[in-house]
Amino acid sequence: MTATPNGYVTVIWDAKAKQGREADLKAFITAAITPSRDDPGNIDYEAHEVEGQPGSFVIYERWESRELLDAHLNAPRMARLVPQMLELIEGSIEDGIRLLRPFRPAN
Repeated sequence: MTATPNGYVTVIWDAKAKQGREADLKAFITAAITPSRDDPGNIDYEAHEVEGQPGSFVIYERWESRELLDAHLNAPRMARLVPQMLELIEGSIEDGIRLLRPFRPAN
């Protein structure tokens, strides 16, 4: 597991497709994987569909720092993608986001 001086940041994002848009959201998420993995500071970016719940997705991301995550979120392509994503998901993007910080025993 990669650890950085400031500690990495993990993002869990739960997204639910609007009814009838399940395949569209899956395709949208699929297209976002490689560009996100290529962003500076990305450690891991994995997309999952929840078994038995078509149209429910979980994205798991790890970034070297909060600053690099913020750079990813503020990339010009994200400004173009967010409106498209909002057409596909139930609720807001923020509703499904959880930021996690790792901790470990001292020794």
